[in-house]
Amino acid sequence: MTAHELINLFTFTMSPWELLIRGTAMYWFLFLIFRFVLRRDVGSIAISDVLLLVIVADASQNAMAGEYKSVADGMVLVGTIVGWNYALDWAAFRFESVHRFLEPPKLPLIRHGQVLHRNLRQEFLSLDDLMSELRKQGVDDVRVVRHAYMEGDGHISVLRARGQEQESHRAEDPVK
Repeated sequence: MTAHELINLFTFTMSPWELLIRGTAMYWFLFLIFRFVLRRDVGSIAISDVLLLVIVADASQNAMAGEYKSVADGMVLVGTIVGWNYALDWAAFRFESVHRFLEPPKLPLIRHGQVLHRNLRQEFLSLDDLMSELRKQGVDDVRVVRHAYMEGDGHISVLRARGQEQESHRAEDPVK
């Protein structure tokens, strides 16, 4: 590799401001999609973490594979994305209003033993999906559930009615 090629590898081929604006626009566009459309599919990691991984992977791949003309272009774009992720995490920790905007609120699925079918439909959850989650938490009857919520991270939390705590029964081991 010649000195000229090495220098070109670390010089900008487009304006750093353009990279900053592109990175910012894509981050916010994808964040809003993840926040308001794909809540259930995210699972247990935060939306911003998934978003960061996806965008950084693409931006760094372009920088490494030569889609950009220089590594510096990719570094500015990745730095912009990581900067937004850090800023949002910091703001959510510091300000409750930002936290409420960034994290979806819990959604009631069962209230006082009654399944809220409208909310199940909103999240594209079948009754079988809900019952499966209840069984994982040791509940086999909806009537013993005081409240069940889909949390902002996609998990389902269950609060049993008072006096309705169920003991987990283990099947006898047939080998004994």
